[in-house]
Amino acid sequence: MLVDTHAHLNFPDYSKDLNDVINRAVAEGVKYVIEVGTDAPSSKRALELAREYPFIYASVGIHPNDATSSTERDWQEIKSLARERKVVAIGETGLDYHHNHSTKEDQRRLFERHIELALETKLPLIIHCREAMDDCLDVLRKFSGRPLKGTFHCFNGSEEAAEECLSMGFYVSFAGPVTFPNAHRLREVVKSVPVERLLLETDSPFLAPQPRRGKRNEPAFLRHVLPVLAQIYSLTEEDIARVTTFNALELFGIGGGNNNHNGKIAYMIRNSLYLNITNRCSNLCSFCPREERPCVKGHYLGLDTDPDKEPTTREIIEAIEGMDDSDINGRDEVVFCGYGEPTERLDVVKEIARYLREKGVKKIRLNTNGQGDLINGRPVSEELDGLIDSVYVSLNSANSEDYEALCSPRYGDRAYPALLEFTRTAKETFPEVTLSVVDVPGLDTKACERIARELGVGFRVRGYNNLG
Repeated sequence: MLVDTHAHLNFPDYSKDLNDVINRAVAEGVKYVIEVGTDAPSSKRALELAREYPFIYASVGIHPNDATSSTERDWQEIKSLARERKVVAIGETGLDYHHNHSTKEDQRRLFERHIELALETKLPLIIHCREAMDDCLDVLRKFSGRPLKGTFHCFNGSEEAAEECLSMGFYVSFAGPVTFPNAHRLREVVKSVPVERLLLETDSPFLAPQPRRGKRNEPAFLRHVLPVLAQIYSLTEEDIARVTTFNALELFGIGGGNNNHNGKIAYMIRNSLYLNITNRCSNLCSFCPREERPCVKGHYLGLDTDPDKEPTTREIIEAIEGMDDSDINGRDEVVFCGYGEPTERLDVVKEIARYLREKGVKKIRLNTNGQGDLINGRPVSEELDGLIDSVYVSLNSANSEDYEALCSPRYGDRAYPALLEFTRTAKETFPEVTLSVVDVPGLDTKACERIARELGVGFRVRGYNNLG
């Protein structure tokens, strides 16, 4: 499933074959389209399209190129349209210093009016910024501290600019140019954007991707950007489609806004199957989004933390067998992970691991905070012998004091020594043991790596705010 978050299907380019264009989009898996207005008449047409087609939603606004020529009557119409049910965003708006069709002063003034309207309606902004990034960010800084949200469409700024956009809470989208052979700089910028803040768009009828370059663009061509983005993020095309769709549903509230459904038990990232069996954890890590946004790579993983309401062994097996491709032997590995500590449910881990072994799964991994011995009141490594092949232990700090400050373990100063002891016994039990850290600002990763070397286990640094 794909979402084209920026298209102009109401432009004359589609006057003769709009239905064909829409049918091709549906055939290519485009589930939703955001139809973006650029002035009062096109915003009205965008809404008319949205009313005609259930999977199309509208954004209303006045393009910065029309800032000087637009009238107060135009603006009042935009304000009126913004309150219609299928309008999900304000824009496109922003600054464009390339053509100079409007004065900079008029552009800034109109941009600020759009921002105020977005705040008033609680809708996201769709921002157009061309050769005006410094001024665009300057305008947005005036509204810091207020609940702004939205996306920079067809982003073409620097990594530093992208970082500031992200810090303000915005999403970023890239169109066909990211597929051009000479777009090396742009692809480097893409790498700086976490996939959890990435959106897809075509900007149809403009900016067709490389296989269709020079032709009229259309939502069906969205698929051509997937291989490039998958390579950049070291994910599969299915991962990119799922994550960006999740992001779009969350930002625009489209498709019923049902991202926060029941948490997934079994979910895929790349070619690995992950099992989310609990949200209970003996840590409350400052970098973990479990409490606010229990999502990873487009999967919602929120589970009830009441032990009596957690998924049963039978439900976990049914979730595994009910996946689109239930051939678990075709996976690189099966991982006990999710947003909780799996050893909170040690008996379930053992039962499911036995089931996986019986199915012929060759590699089973346990991601743990290393406090399983404390949680269960006994050493647990031997109980998992023969069931688990690989263990990743979240070290996260080079000493007990820093660990307590960062992870807030319920076992206090007992947690860190127990983690190290678990790692020692795990090394004697499992074929592969790795200590991992999240590169939170200020962490001494070198000191953590030395601990791993002293224990004779592997070491891995995980990206801050880059789960999965």
